[in-house]
Amino acid sequence: MKFPATDHLQEQHDDFVRCAAQLKAALISYEFTADGVREFLGENAYKALYRGEPHAVLFSMRNSRTQPLAQLITVFLLHRALSEEDLTKIFGSELLHDLIRVGILGPKSANESHVTALIDIHPHRVDGNDYFVFSDCDASQLSNYIPGKDHVLGVGAASLSLLSATSRSAVSSVLDLGTGSGIQVLGQLHAAESITATDIHPRALLFAHATLVDTAGLISDNRATVDIQRGSWFEPVRGRRFDRIIANPPFVVGPDDVSHIYRDSGLALDGATQLLMENIPDYLNMDGTATLLGSWIHESGHSFQQRLASWLPDKGVMCWILERDRVSPEHYCGTWLRDESIDPRSEQGAHKTLHWLDFFASHHVLAIGFGFVFIKRISDDLPSDILVEELTHPIEDLAQEAEEYFARISWLHAQTENEILQARYQVRPGIAQEEISVADAGEAMGFVPAARRITRMDGPRWSHDIDAELAAILAGLHPEGLNLSEVIELFAISRGLDPDLTQQAALPAVVDLIRHGFIIPADLLSGS
Repeated sequence: MKFPATDHLQEQHDDFVRCAAQLKAALISYEFTADGVREFLGENAYKALYRGEPHAVLFSMRNSRTQPLAQLITVFLLHRALSEEDLTKIFGSELLHDLIRVGILGPKSANESHVTALIDIHPHRVDGNDYFVFSDCDASQLSNYIPGKDHVLGVGAASLSLLSATSRSAVSSVLDLGTGSGIQVLGQLHAAESITATDIHPRALLFAHATLVDTAGLISDNRATVDIQRGSWFEPVRGRRFDRIIANPPFVVGPDDVSHIYRDSGLALDGATQLLMENIPDYLNMDGTATLLGSWIHESGHSFQQRLASWLPDKGVMCWILERDRVSPEHYCGTWLRDESIDPRSEQGAHKTLHWLDFFASHHVLAIGFGFVFIKRISDDLPSDILVEELTHPIEDLAQEAEEYFARISWLHAQTENEILQARYQVRPGIAQEEISVADAGEAMGFVPAARRITRMDGPRWSHDIDAELAAILAGLHPEGLNLSEVIELFAISRGLDPDLTQQAALPAVVDLIRHGFIIPADLLSGS
């Protein structure tokens, strides 16, 4: 990142990043890593640390507070102060002086002689590698800390969920739009040849640079080279296309105020998510994919699925949208007030609550949804395929599921109805079938069948209700056996049914089961 017209700012930036590289080397030497901290604290205290319970952590270190690792945890993770004498023993006088000079360490107030970390530097392990994420302080560890407008967010639940939901398959180019502290780039360092990270906020770019610089002072890691660019939205990458785009934008739904840069876009309602979805296809290479977090409104009298689908072109994309959570306007207001350390019961909290709720009411907002948007670029000649659905329960390996989902949809797009019928399939390993019976109210005794259901026991754990006829057809599928048409024909003949009518009735259900991964075309088995 360069500041061509402000050499002084560039010098300050470079000095900060140089100190960050030296600090990382020192921290690693004392095993101040994610695994090192966990092992030192023990599981219970480690969990307390990330629940924002600092005194439980301090209690666990009561007999080891003079050890270097305990002191580093105290300063960098709990933001408690230590004497410069103690820290000199850890860092040496020259590095300690530099850390204080650039603002990484310092006193909490002008009257204090001890110093502590003035920012957050959290160790994280990503794909087996140790990294440090630089950001502003986490308010959960500090009783009187109120995040300001320029606050740079650290690694929270949302950014970790995006990290785990984004594919790590090998690609040439990646764009991390709105990189913040740089956490998403860490997940792509071993996947991409080149990564472009952008943000409008200079302070965020400073922290991202510090996060991504290695202990030798280089922004590179094995395969990937990283280019950090300043600018709004797609401005820094106009005219470019990428194989993968990642975005954790300031997606908070609300008025067009900007009280915090990391969460407020300046666009009213769900305008930030709309802007991304409308523009991302123009920045993807053919077969390129995007993974982003987003929020959207549920309006009175309108389908939120149609609202989201309207932001995408009629041709040229596949899109899978998962709504992971949905809350009322009241709940939403309370969540974001607490996020900025405002007590909803205070006068300021009351004013903001009424302002937001009045805004939501004037726009007929019934609820606010949050979730993932997965987009794949396909030929402009092909109609878009857009699926919006709710998935609120926990899911393992969403990144792999999204890749597999696009593979299944691509396969379906390439087939005619007859080709789907002529194909062979395998029922996904781990599928469970259950038959549900309920008390027989008519006879006042015994049970009667009520439903039959199949459930995926992996990934999104979808469930589909099926009938006995479809269950029998599924039981006849084998990747090296009869094709679907032949299985249906044998079933129909055995039941005295018309094969053509049975086929017409079964085909839509089979397509749905392919879409959700219950049955896998034999063509895809090698990559499933």
